[in-house]
Amino acid sequence: MRVRSPRRPGIAVTAVLCATALVAACGGGEKAEKPDGPVTVTVWTRAATETHTKALADAYNAAHQDKIQVTAYPNEDYPAKIATAAGGRNLPDLFASDVVFAPNYVAQNLWQDVTDRFAALPYKDKVAPAHIKEATQEGKLYAVPHTVDISVLFLNRGLYKKAGLDPDKPPATLKEFAAQATTIRKKAGGKTYGTYFGGNCGGCNVFTLWPSVWADGGEVMNPEGTQSTVDAPQMAAVFDLYRKLYADGVAAPGSKDENGTTWLGALQSGNIGVAPGPSAWLGLLQDKGIDVGVAPIPGVNGGKTTFVGGDVIGVSATSKHAAVAWDFLAFTLSDKVQADLQAKSRSTVARTDLTATDPRVQTMNEIMALGRTPYALKFNESYNDSQSPWLKTLRDALFGSDPAKALKDGAGTITASLKQ
Repeated sequence: MRVRSPRRPGIAVTAVLCATALVAACGGGEKAEKPDGPVTVTVWTRAATETHTKALADAYNAAHQDKIQVTAYPNEDYPAKIATAAGGRNLPDLFASDVVFAPNYVAQNLWQDVTDRFAALPYKDKVAPAHIKEATQEGKLYAVPHTVDISVLFLNRGLYKKAGLDPDKPPATLKEFAAQATTIRKKAGGKTYGTYFGGNCGGCNVFTLWPSVWADGGEVMNPEGTQSTVDAPQMAAVFDLYRKLYADGVAAPGSKDENGTTWLGALQSGNIGVAPGPSAWLGLLQDKGIDVGVAPIPGVNGGKTTFVGGDVIGVSATSKHAAVAWDFLAFTLSDKVQADLQAKSRSTVARTDLTATDPRVQTMNEIMALGRTPYALKFNESYNDSQSPWLKTLRDALFGSDPAKALKDGAGTITASLKQ
């Protein structure tokens, strides 16, 4: 899940597109795909992934007669744009989506079934499993990974050495994480702090706190995404730890009001010892001259996992160029393209079987295979939105007077939101 500014509640597609109508709209799928010459396949994406999408399109266009045309829309406007286009049956040939929205779009029949095409890929079992799961319904696959972003721990190697800690021995438990952060704060002092987090950002804490709950064997929701369990003991233990880090002055003061917009900047300052964040930050931190190590996010008592975010992309239900559209998707997942992405962006890729030259990227690839993406049709309204019940719950649990009550009450209000 990408760091994002607060959003309005997700906008559902109001027009009902039944399966029969969609088949008709596709013009029979394959039968419509015998053009006299090259075709142009249209692709929509949100601004957050525009650079990535255009780079893939440029690479494809350079090697094919058929062309890919990318249009990006502001993150905030993107769900509404898709909704309007779906209602008027004017969707592009391909459109990408934040992976947590995938179940909604699949349920509304906005993407074509690509199960058989995907099954023909020689590396089908090595493609980001969490993304594939989110885009699958009743055994049918409707979208594939487009970008992959996972939550990891970033260790400032310079500050670790300054504090007498070994940066090659990352914390194996969240308790060790807290101890190392505390040591860095005590040894460095001044404007240097042990850690940093987005205390006023729902999406940030979904992304970075939930893995610790999972690593300890806990759950945040039921499998159907309709019942919150944020009052589980594993969640309470995670909140207790972060609450203490802030109260003791180990976490930087800005953590309390951080809504995600300056989260990366805090780490780029070079004054934060160890903190969770999106894997996509590796190159951005390196570009600022910050020597960082990468490690999985552990549970309070151990274990390791990650929240697998990013985007998926599928062939729209109304596309008349499904074969060419799929050819582009298969191209983006190919060995060479994925390897080039790793080398140039130092980011996690959509394949678990490719070896990266940067050991930190290789670590991220290995962590990705262990990760999860939670399922909930009302995910945005319940967790990401600036008015979500999850945001109120986490702030009360981190900074309020009665964290136990905050989590108990939060379980109820989040569940009500999930069941809307």
